[in-house]
Order: sequence, then C-alpha cells, then structure tokens
Amino acid sequence: MDGLLGVDTLVAVAAVALVAPLVVGLLPRLPVPQVVLLLAGGMLIGPQVLDLSTPGEVQVLADVGLGFVFLLAGYEVDLRLFGQDAGRRAVVAWSASVLIAIGVVALLSGAGVVRAFVPVALGLTTTALGTLLPILRDNGLLRGRLGRYLLAAGGVGELFPVLAIALFLGTQNRFTALASLGAVAVLALLLGLARRAVRAGGRLASVITRGQDETAQITLRGTILLLVVLIAVTDRFHLDAVLGAFLAGVVLRRWVGTSSPALESKLDAVGYGFFIPVFFVYSGVALDLRSIAEAPLRVVLFFVLMLAVRGLPALVVYRGVLDRRERAQTVLVTATALPVLVALTEIGLRNGTMLPENAAALVGAGVLTVLVFPAVAVALGRPGRDVVPAAADPGGSRPPSAG
Repeated sequence: MDGLLGVDTLVAVAAVALVAPLVVGLLPRLPVPQVVLLLAGGMLIGPQVLDLSTPGEVQVLADVGLGFVFLLAGYEVDLRLFGQDAGRRAVVAWSASVLIAIGVVALLSGAGVVRAFVPVALGLTTTALGTLLPILRDNGLLRGRLGRYLLAAGGVGELFPVLAIALFLGTQNRFTALASLGAVAVLALLLGLARRAVRAGGRLASVITRGQDETAQITLRGTILLLVVLIAVTDRFHLDAVLGAFLAGVVLRRWVGTSSPALESKLDAVGYGFFIPVFFVYSGVALDLRSIAEAPLRVVLFFVLMLAVRGLPALVVYRGVLDRRERAQTVLVTATALPVLVALTEIGLRNGTMLPENAAALVGAGVLTVLVFPAVAVALGRPGRDVVPAAADPGGSRPPSAG
C-alpha cells in the first residue's frame, strides 16, 4: 500500500458513494445497478477525466473494501449446500467452464492476443457473488429452489477461482501459497475452539453477549479486527488476503451461531455503508480508459467469452432440476463477474505478465456483465412462491441463507 490517504480524494469518493444510490432511488426505472454507477463515478473523478483523485490516495480503504466484498460473500455461503445436489452441480458447471476456458485462451494465446494465460483463463470462470447479492436479494431471486442453486453456483464461481489464484498467482511460490491456505485452516480451527471456550467461559461469554448490541459492539469489532489483520499480514500478497477474507466469512458464519442475523446486518451496514462503495469507486478511478478506447473490440470479445465460458455450461448441468427460464437466469448470474477480475488484473499488471490493454478490457467486460446480465435475469421474472416438493427438489427444502 504505497499511497497515503488523501482527504480531498476521500471527499470525492464519499460523494460518489452517496450520489450512486440516490440516482438509483430517484430513477427506479434506470436499469443500472448501483455498482456500475460507483465505477462510472470513479472514472469521472479519476485522473483521466476530471483528475480529482488518484488511486493510491484511497488504496488502504479500498483494500479493506475488497476484503469486505469477499467476507460478506463467504458469510452468505452455507457449506451444507455443497453436500446437496446444488453444490455438486455447481462444482461440475465450474469444472466445465475451466476446461472450456483453457481451450479458448490457448487459441487466443496462439494468436498473440493473450500473454497472461492463467489469469485470463481464471477470469473467464469467475462469478461476482458479492456484487450480485444485493441485486438478487432486492429482486427476490434468492427464494426457494432457484435461490439454492444460484447461491451454490455463485459460491463456487467465487471461491474456486480465488483458491486457484492463491495457488498459482498470489505468492512467489506454491509452497508459500499452501502455507497461507494452511494458516487460514488453522485460524478456522482456532475460531472453532474459541467458540466452545466462550460458550463454556461463564463470565467471558456473558461479557461478549452483553457487548454485542451495546456501544462496545464486541462481535463486530472482532470481525473487523480479523479482516484487517488478514489484509495487513498478507499486504504484500494481495490476493491471499482476498482468499482469507472469503474463508473468514465462511468460518464466521459458523462461529457466531444464533447471533448470525444480528452480526450480518451490522456487517452489511459497515461494509455496504462505506468500505465496499470505496472499493468500487477506487476501481473506477484506477481503470485505464485509454487502453479501452484504443482496443474496444477486446472488451466485446471478453464480454462474449464470459457468457459462453462461464454461463453456457449451466444450460446442460442444471437440466432436469431447473426450468428453461431458471436455467437462463443461472447462465446470466454465473456469467456476471467483476471483483475477482479487478484483483486478477492488478496482480497481472504487478507481475508484468498481463498486457495493459487486456487488463483494462477484462475489467471493462466485467462492468458490462454487471450492467447487462443481472438486469436481464431480473427481467425474466422472479421464482414462484410455491414450495417445491422435496421429492422434486434434489437440493432439499431448506431455504437459502440469504433469502
């Protein structure tokens, strides 16, 4: 984190963060998700347009915001889904996307269009679950059977690429990456043991219980401390912090137990209220608009490839459990990508393995997917309110965690 926090830049970023939801609220028929307006506002105040801000001046806050994106995404993932049909099909669909991506990127590499084989291939297999959650929630797409399959597909499309990034791109060598994953596993174990100790701790348990909803806000402060520590420890290897944040969210959901709804609302308030908007505005500020203007066809190419590589396997994999409309919605939702693309392009540019025009084109294509695909998925309609019989629903009858 090289830049110092600039107050003037922070004012501009905070203004964009406020204006974006106001525009969405005042113009309800405007088919533009808030995240796109945040990115557009970042481009507007960035060095290539109004020059009111530079990326380095808010990078510290943006890194925390990126951590919150993945923390909340991990918090939404119910691991029990992966023992059900929804989880198994999600893994199969992502694996099919990987095989298709390898073939497609090999052709692009042979044609000289792509230099960074692994980052681009992984970028085509990602799903922006953290970005999609507010849209899916607000439009009722997380209900019932479809909600379970969307959550599982989104969780796999976010977790598996991040795991692959940590193993192949995020550190100097694979041994260090595996050590990082091991450290997160140890953290999960320690949190599990701490949960038991707190429950049996008498006075400590009562202090934590009393301090959850008062000015102390102990659980929330502990969660933020965990997130900031993960980012600080892995500062040099940015993507491992992303992995840690995602897994920390998964672990925290199990750790907090019955207090989950209360903590979730507080994390939403802190994350979506400040840090996450800062991250997306920062991403807009840092976007290389000149590279996109010089090679617009690359944006179109990656946009089409994201739909084909990540989305189309859903048409086959979910046959028999989702109807045509629901499978079309699953295609569109799973093909929506952005946060992981931002992280991928950043590490690719740092390492000098990714061409600047490809980095900008991937992010530009990700912006288009966020702008177009969720809007079309919502336009296709909400899932029915009728309860699906257990015999006809291989995923079980338990409602999704984020409904």
